[in-house]
Amino acid sequence: MLKQIPAVFNWSGGKDSTLALHYVLQQKLFDVHYLLTTVNSSFNRISMHGVREVLLVEQANSLNLSLFQVRLPEMPDMGIYEKTMFEALSALKAEGITHSIFGDIFLEDLKVYRENQLAKIEMETVFPLWKRDSLALVKEFIDLGYKTIVVCTQDGLQDFCGRVIDQSFIKDLPKHIDPCGENGEFHTFVFDGPIFNQPINFEVGELVYKTFSSPNENDKPSGYWYIDLIPKG
Repeated sequence: MLKQIPAVFNWSGGKDSTLALHYVLQQKLFDVHYLLTTVNSSFNRISMHGVREVLLVEQANSLNLSLFQVRLPEMPDMGIYEKTMFEALSALKAEGITHSIFGDIFLEDLKVYRENQLAKIEMETVFPLWKRDSLALVKEFIDLGYKTIVVCTQDGLQDFCGRVIDQSFIKDLPKHIDPCGENGEFHTFVFDGPIFNQPINFEVGELVYKTFSSPNENDKPSGYWYIDLIPKG
């Protein structure tokens, strides 16, 4: 049997991360040492997705994988973000981890950015979902038996916030929205499926709206809707 390659998996808690991890665990090429997640240190929630840290921990426990949290301030600039990530990944490289796995699908500039950043510490990047069709991916995700809830949407898509992704969800999405939300249209939290030892229990809480200033001063602030997931039992 070939020796598995030591890797860290960049984990958002959402459907694309989950499907990419599903493939990685099936292929058995990589030994996933950690799920790496950035967490807002001010609110103890997953960065951008807004999911509570306690639910992230429950996910990792259900997956029987170690969690490596990178804690960031509420609105880090790129300098702070890159310095914090460089230090975290350098520590993982020192442990012998050589590969970093992502769930990206088709955003070329993001892929190049990740590759360039990881090259600084001589770590390889892996993209199990790269260039797969978004609609085919979300349908496969559903057919495999995974369950995920939309926890964050761009302004204008708030009616989808709090919905579980199923065939009716796909049918109801506006035609211009990527079925996987790859352009940042929506984010999800996976709470059950084949690679989970037990489902994550929660109840749906308040829907809130937040605005974020743009790095470009000439651009208008962007708005996002968040549904709170409250741990249950």
